[in-house]
Amino acid sequence: MSDLLTQSFRFADPRDLADLRTYATRAKAVDDGAIRLQAAGPVLAAYVCVLRPRILGESTPTILGLRTMGLAEPSTTDVTVPLAAVLDRLARAGENDAELPVPPSTVTESWAGVGAPRGGWELIGAIPDSELREAAEAGITEVAGIMPDNPGALIVNNARAAVWGRELEGRSGLPAGAAFAALALGFLGSDEQRLYRAGRWFRLSGSRGHVLARTGAGLL
Repeated sequence: MSDLLTQSFRFADPRDLADLRTYATRAKAVDDGAIRLQAAGPVLAAYVCVLRPRILGESTPTILGLRTMGLAEPSTTDVTVPLAAVLDRLARAGENDAELPVPPSTVTESWAGVGAPRGGWELIGAIPDSELREAAEAGITEVAGIMPDNPGALIVNNARAAVWGRELEGRSGLPAGAAFAALALGFLGSDEQRLYRAGRWFRLSGSRGHVLARTGAGLL
């Protein structure tokens, strides 16, 4: 649901607007789709989709990116809008601007309607950023090696499902696609990511953002 009274998000720190621009740019390079902007009081959660099943029965996991930012004014807005529309508004923002106008056009995305658990997360370990980067880069190379020239959509989906749906060895069932998302969205540095689990969901959490992964085959 959308709070129609909220026409824009005003951030507590202008640097958050610049961070959102970088995050949205990276997300659009991976999946030219949408971004869910969900505000709860003084906090804005920005969700993007990195991987998702597109064909019935395929094993690609649902992998989401999440960044949170502080708002100067409380809001209850929850909208899913095109990434391109958000980036267009962010491109016009000045260095000291701290406001993001809410795009008027909304979109419907299946992944945006399936929220990760808000509670019940169990800390099950930590993974060095270097390990996740290595796994992601190896997977990218593997996917590229599988692809023939001018592959069709089915071949692309099958390759991604085979590589990114595979479990990371010794990581409690975490799909490799989570490592890809952490790398693609710029969440990896030289530290580590805490790994949590709640049912079918995994969460990688670090200082730069969160990756949410839901295991299991099939469309959302």
